[in-house]
Amino acid sequence: MEGRITAVNISEEKGQIKKPMERGNLIKDFGLEGDAHGGKGHRQVSLLAKESIDKMKALGIEGLCTGKFAENITTEGIALHTLEVGTRLKAGKAVLGISQVGKECHLDCEILRQIGKCVLTTEGIFARVIESGTIKPGDKIEVIDI
Repeated sequence: MEGRITAVNISEEKGQIKKPMERGNLIKDFGLEGDAHGGKGHRQVSLLAKESIDKMKALGIEGLCTGKFAENITTEGIALHTLEVGTRLKAGKAVLGISQVGKECHLDCEILRQIGKCVLTTEGIFARVIESGTIKPGDKIEVIDI
């Protein structure tokens, strides 16, 4: 299975909308360099497929764009939410290990308030950085181990 990275996003403080970057540095056992959500836990990097964002747009959420779901990496071409925990992805020069599929939305989730459901609960994924490396929009992302 293969797709591509369409955006790399970062926020320097928690609670901010992530902003796109030209390139990012994924650090082993940490996450995306400079991102407020990086650290030792199992949710070092968040990923969301463009196809999942498009589902929300189809439900009437306008004005959504890359990073507003707080994803570090936006992808296209792989149904990320169908992959199992433990699956490894080669993203640019880095290797990621999926550590969680879906998450509970927080109470002030604007999307949840607007339409009553949010794609992150079932389609957002989290990963650990297994091997450091750089990533940028246009890079290939592929499943390398299931």
